[in-house]
Amino acid sequence: MTKFQWKGLLIVFIAALPSVTFAQETLSSGNTAWILTATALVLFMTIPGLSFFYAGIVRSKNVLSVLMQCFAITCMVSILWVMYAYSFAFGEGNDWIGDLSKVFMAGVDKNSMTGDIPETVFSMFQLTFAIITPALIVGAFAERMKFSAMLLFSAIWVTLVYAPVTHWVWGGGWLQQMGLLDFAGGTVVHITAGVAALVAAVVMGKRHGFPQTAMPPHNLTITVAGAGMLWVGWFGFNAGSALAANGNAGMAMMVTHISASAGAMAWMIAEWIRYGKPSVLGIVTGMVAGLGTITPASGFVGPGGALIIGFTAGLVCFSATSFLKRVLKIDDSLDVFPVHGMGGILGTLFVGIFASTELGIFSGQGFAEGVSSIGEQLGIQFVGVISILVYTAVLTFVILKVVDVIIGLRVTKEEEIEGLDIALHEERGYII
Repeated sequence: MTKFQWKGLLIVFIAALPSVTFAQETLSSGNTAWILTATALVLFMTIPGLSFFYAGIVRSKNVLSVLMQCFAITCMVSILWVMYAYSFAFGEGNDWIGDLSKVFMAGVDKNSMTGDIPETVFSMFQLTFAIITPALIVGAFAERMKFSAMLLFSAIWVTLVYAPVTHWVWGGGWLQQMGLLDFAGGTVVHITAGVAALVAAVVMGKRHGFPQTAMPPHNLTITVAGAGMLWVGWFGFNAGSALAANGNAGMAMMVTHISASAGAMAWMIAEWIRYGKPSVLGIVTGMVAGLGTITPASGFVGPGGALIIGFTAGLVCFSATSFLKRVLKIDDSLDVFPVHGMGGILGTLFVGIFASTELGIFSGQGFAEGVSSIGEQLGIQFVGVISILVYTAVLTFVILKVVDVIIGLRVTKEEEIEGLDIALHEERGYII
């Protein structure tokens, strides 16, 4: 080989070095921009979306208490996330919980990466999920829990329930290794929040006057506004969970919208048939049921599967709501378990069916790696549902009892009748 040929070969080799060196660390500006946007959308779901949705359903004397609880949870969980919760959820750790390697965001700086997006962006995105989950539980004990008890319960619950379950499913834990499919939080968010809500409703007991006294929503206009914000924000929740601006995110957005629409229509029709008139509260609640149910499936199913999932969600969650309140007489104030808990369970199981690529127009994107049949994937999904359901129920019960011993869970009967806005915050939502 001549001297000229050697020089040419050396130049080609050096020119190739940058692509080799930075292949695994190249930041995608497009993906980063999308996840930044999705993060804002998910936070928008809690404040103001969920806050308004809940605030309009309670009685006027408790409207500020619900807004205050959602706002305070947002602030408190954000601090806990920085201190240790992110590390517990996404630190390397073991099969059950993360380690302490990321406490106070150690090592999380502008140069650290998660895939091709900054770890700061990934951590912020996941923080918004950690915020909305305990905020959902607020709906179960609305109008009767002490504000101090709510704060203490939420702090312990995020530490002992949310963070470990997140590690199991998304942080490299045992369920993720098993092949559980949960794209955006059917187990991590909706089953944990729904089950915790049911336990809280049972432990706390009924509101004074339930079910004999009518407790209609005081401002459905606010509720519908909040529902609209939830619908829009949910695109960040589900499509953002692709962690990229790609076709997977696009499909997640499409199936999310389809399921929400189908859930709303199914609930409306069921209510129309059963009670003679369709209600505004019914159609927006059906929309939320459709959103919650498609959440675990959103990155794995197609439009056909989403249509079935949404319609089924509307019907099942409507029936569960009626059964819980009218038959079991459990006062889950804002229907957290029948909507989010049942929706999360239903959606997580449906993934095992509609992720299949062999269902024709109802086909999805495929099963987990190494899984070859509907039966096998359904088995994994079932294990995930049952294990998280039992774990959440037991820990929530224990946490509530501990909080009750320390500071007491419930306001007095007089404070409940007066309303939490005045009794706990010395403020009124409306001065007329």
